[in-house]
Amino acid sequence: MNSRLLVLLGVLALWSAAIGARLYSVQIRDHGHYREAAIRQQQDVIRLEPPRGTIFDARGRQLAVSVAVDSAFVNPRTLGDLDLFAEQMASVAGFDMERIHSALAKGRSFAWVSRKLDPPLAEALRARGIPSVKFEEETKRYYPLRESGGQLLGFAGLDNNGLEGLESKYDEDLSGQAVNRTVLRDAHESSVQFPGLSFRDAEPGSDLYLTLDATIQHIVEAELAATVRKYQAASGTAVVLAPRTGAILAMASVPDFDPNRFEEYPRQRWRNRAVMDAYEPGSTFKIFTAAAAIEANLYDPADRIDCEMGSVNVAGIRINDHKLFGVLSFRDVLVLSSNVGAIKIGLRVGSHGLYEKIRAFGFGRSTGVDLAGENPGQVHPLETWQAGRATAYVSFGQGLLVTPLQLANAVAAVANGGTLYRPYVVRAIGTEDGVRELHPEPEVLARPISSATALTLERLLEAVVEEGTGKAAAVPGYRVAGKTGTAQKA
Repeated sequence: MNSRLLVLLGVLALWSAAIGARLYSVQIRDHGHYREAAIRQQQDVIRLEPPRGTIFDARGRQLAVSVAVDSAFVNPRTLGDLDLFAEQMASVAGFDMERIHSALAKGRSFAWVSRKLDPPLAEALRARGIPSVKFEEETKRYYPLRESGGQLLGFAGLDNNGLEGLESKYDEDLSGQAVNRTVLRDAHESSVQFPGLSFRDAEPGSDLYLTLDATIQHIVEAELAATVRKYQAASGTAVVLAPRTGAILAMASVPDFDPNRFEEYPRQRWRNRAVMDAYEPGSTFKIFTAAAAIEANLYDPADRIDCEMGSVNVAGIRINDHKLFGVLSFRDVLVLSSNVGAIKIGLRVGSHGLYEKIRAFGFGRSTGVDLAGENPGQVHPLETWQAGRATAYVSFGQGLLVTPLQLANAVAAVANGGTLYRPYVVRAIGTEDGVRELHPEPEVLARPISSATALTLERLLEAVVEEGTGKAAAVPGYRVAGKTGTAQKA
């Protein structure tokens, strides 16, 4: 009995010593380790993304908004049969079984099933009642006018970051300030807030107030699309701006895209061609050749120019006109768009004078518009202009590249009396502290011509529409000035 008792006491002593050692290890020596493990199990840090700021048009209509939507997630470790779960999800229209299975097979404790669900799909998933599927509220970017202004507005990605257009250019203002919030997780993986934990809300993004008018934008897009269809063109671009301020009222490109479903379109449709694409302007550029000549007092509208019945020889190169013209007045060279007449005007102005004038109108450099990806166009350095040949070609719009916005802005300088303004589309930014005007006064870039020259040109360009090559642009009851142009494709 004594020996058995001693053995029992010995076993109890060893057992007590083991328990004590284990308690010492857990509660004292490794206390920090287990405390951190418990915190990791019980607490979680979630990132709260704020809603992006709203983009408004000139009349206060919403062009881009953030709306609350549901995102679905699961803990893959609690699912058991992944194939069965994927089949359950695939039974809800709109879910891809293969993609879901791939997302869940990575062995993590958290996985998105689908983010930023459209409300009908979220309702269908809730109605299916799959217990392991949880929902988290996020914000999704929505463009109420769909394709209208798509290239100008751009779009935001899945993580609310601006990827194209104004959404990208003003991403820092629109995105707001995200915060990390600490929450407690219960045994069912649900999160609850606790007073002692981080509780700060995300700061919403600032709003943008544009000069763009949605009504004008819609009309421009409709007419542009109809014209592209009529002429079976590959693309078309239009710009409408206020000549006395530089404010952009409409900017459209066809073919367009819906920024709500941007991923369904080829990338080239996202391009804002009005600022990103440069082309040879053709005869529209005769406006600036004429401006240089009038400003230098070289011609009056009635002065006669021999257009040599359709061609002229410049530095050994014969350049043809689009039509056979004899002697025309300076006015009619512009009205009837004679290439030979424009060449003779340009050669009399001279390479230096023509170069300086077209640079003064802003060609060959960016306008500084508040849009991403602006193309500066191309005007070759004056020292590369060869023996009058370059001057001749530039006189009627070949041998240089301009963007639609550059051309519209330069013509606006004629319309407003001779001042080149910096174009812009964001009028103001709205924050919690109020609305901050970005352009309280129009920004002057240059004064390329005098008001007298501008007035003369204005009358000449009215004649282009009334009786020349631009008759199709006439609008009964309105004074319309303009200039046609056709460029050759390389």
